[in-house]
Amino acid sequence: MRSEEGARAVVDLATGMLAERLTVSPAEAAARLAALAREAGVPVATLAADIVGRTDEAPGRDDRPRPSGPHTASGPAVPPAPAVPPGPVGAPAPPAPARALAAVPDLAGAVEAVLRQGAAPLGAHAVLVWQRLPGGGLALAAQAGLPLAEAESWSRVPPGVDTPARQAVTGGEDRWPDAPAPTGPVAGGAGTPRAVLPLLADGRRLGALEVLWPGPAPVLGPPQRRRLRALADLCATVLGHPEPPVPPDREADLLDGLLDPAMLLAPVLRDGRAVDFTVLRTNRLFRDPLGRPRAGLDGTSLLETYPMACATGLLEPLLRAHETGEPRTDDRLRLVFQGGGIAVPAVLRIAVAPLGPHLLLSWQRDTDRSGEPEQTDLLRQAQRLARVAGFEEQPGSGRILWSEGLSELFGLPPESAVPLARLSRHVHLDDGPAVRRLVDTVQHRLRTASAVFRLVRPDGSQRYTRVIAEPVLDEEGRLAAIRGAYHDVSAQHWTEVALGATRARLADSEQETAEREQLALRLQQAILPAAPPPLGAPGLRAAVRYRPAAKRERVGGDWYDVMVLPDRQVLLAVGDVAGHGVGAATGMVALRHALRGLAVTGAGPGRLLEWANIVALREPEQVTATAVCVLLVPDDGSLRWARAGHLPPIRLAPGGAEVLPLPHGVLLGALADAEYEEYTARLVPGDVLLLYTDGLVERRDRPVEESVDQLIRAAGPPGPDLERYLDLLLELSPADTDDDTCLVAVRIERAEPPG
Repeated sequence: MRSEEGARAVVDLATGMLAERLTVSPAEAAARLAALAREAGVPVATLAADIVGRTDEAPGRDDRPRPSGPHTASGPAVPPAPAVPPGPVGAPAPPAPARALAAVPDLAGAVEAVLRQGAAPLGAHAVLVWQRLPGGGLALAAQAGLPLAEAESWSRVPPGVDTPARQAVTGGEDRWPDAPAPTGPVAGGAGTPRAVLPLLADGRRLGALEVLWPGPAPVLGPPQRRRLRALADLCATVLGHPEPPVPPDREADLLDGLLDPAMLLAPVLRDGRAVDFTVLRTNRLFRDPLGRPRAGLDGTSLLETYPMACATGLLEPLLRAHETGEPRTDDRLRLVFQGGGIAVPAVLRIAVAPLGPHLLLSWQRDTDRSGEPEQTDLLRQAQRLARVAGFEEQPGSGRILWSEGLSELFGLPPESAVPLARLSRHVHLDDGPAVRRLVDTVQHRLRTASAVFRLVRPDGSQRYTRVIAEPVLDEEGRLAAIRGAYHDVSAQHWTEVALGATRARLADSEQETAEREQLALRLQQAILPAAPPPLGAPGLRAAVRYRPAAKRERVGGDWYDVMVLPDRQVLLAVGDVAGHGVGAATGMVALRHALRGLAVTGAGPGRLLEWANIVALREPEQVTATAVCVLLVPDDGSLRWARAGHLPPIRLAPGGAEVLPLPHGVLLGALADAEYEEYTARLVPGDVLLLYTDGLVERRDRPVEESVDQLIRAAGPPGPDLERYLDLLLELSPADTDDDTCLVAVRIERAEPPG
């Protein structure tokens, strides 16, 4: 193994020399080295040793004398030093740093070779190699150039001492001599210029290489820095991995001996760094948050298995623990586990510890319930607004758990919860077969199913209800529980019935078509308020306008919203559903109400648009729409916004107008996995934030940006009356597309002086 490591080190060193001499990339230099070896008919390691001047110590070298002529019996002779093409005229020949490093078994001798042949030519006077210890401390594994007494005093560094070497081991950036001098005690003196580089192997930081200079800090160019990084790679090879692998049977015993759910992970390396982890195995207490069996997780990618959890914070502590080798305990993370069309939020306390080349991840539900009442209230309010309630039942034990809202939907007391198997007794006779098919699919075929039916309450009234249920399987693939949700769609059903009846009644004549469009317009006008609600925040004023299309047959899906949330933030939104008529109006209704209901969860505007995108994709006619969503904090004027293919907001200040930057985000209903970027800004007293749809500025003969600039310049500053300013914008609008227009303006008023 030492011979193989030496061969690799010599090849790496020769490749680096070729790359520097020929001014090519390392990959091109490696290909050139392999081609030269093929032409010479010798192993690559042998030719590499000739290039770096270590022909007598190259692993696998044939020590028999070679003819001095141009060819031997087996092929061309090994090229001498001229086989390395010369560099640019006047460029000094690069030194061969640490030539003996790969072949010297003694680390101390290797470090002396590093100082003599690699660091001393750069003016350095000392080289130190630090090794990370399991407890988080550092050991001075080898050094050259320090006085013996000082080296002995630095033989061990406790975990709490924040030296430059420890910073490099725990994930810090490379340190170069021109960096500010470190504070506190350090080897060689605090004022000594130094370069500190981590020693990396298999994506882990084994220690650090520290190079000291005696005088003023030298300026190291890219070639010198590459040379020092190559020395660090060679030192890492000689240092070796400090953690021996753990036998697989011991790993399994350790996992099953834990009292918390845990999994064993293997790093997935790319370019020498961990980018993902493979799930090797889980212990007997582990339960997948999404209800999948344990056996199906073995061998899977962590990023593919829990993509949303990794995106919300799970991956970062794992990468840091693997790289630094230091365990992390009691990290509290708010994660979201998403898959199969469901999302499960969870607050977990995790612990991560290296186990040989692997990672041991253990987690448990957070027992700190601070903030739970507020979150419960938000969830209850969101369910009430969306008229959704969940349930879980265990067919074996008969235990049924109903969330608040189901008792009101069924008209029954909470203790009279209805199991899924007896649901058909509470529905209209004509809908019984559909409900029985749902129960059979979930309980016997073990597949997710949904159905829409008329729920008959004890007082004889009916509610149109959609139910979706999914089976939860145990490790043997048997049914352990059933989870699902009921959605009261009565209002939507009656709206659809009314619209359907209108369409059927008015389908055969032009007059009927006009009446249908009139119905859509009235529906739109009924849903969009004529004025914003009281904002309840001093110093904040809002105004809204909605102008329908000039042609009645072009009624579209433009909408706006101004809503005060439970946390006193103000939701501002405008949107434009593609198309015209009843379809656009109903799509607008679905998106507007979904956004209002989801906003009370406290999520940011980017997340709200992600959820609205899911709603658009799940609509029967798959609605597509543009939208912009803003969350404004009235107390300090700070705001966050995200957009889905919509025109950006405009900030109108006393000194002029500014179109806010465009965060990335495609229109709603276009892509299933769309993500929406968030930007932030701040309004000061006197500023006005303007949101609008393209019906205000869209023209057929010029870009939208020109129309926006023309309109703002023509309208001038907003003035004290927002209502009058919005009327002026509509009056001066250069648009010629006969489209709907929505406007929302919010002003941060100047604080009144104390009386």
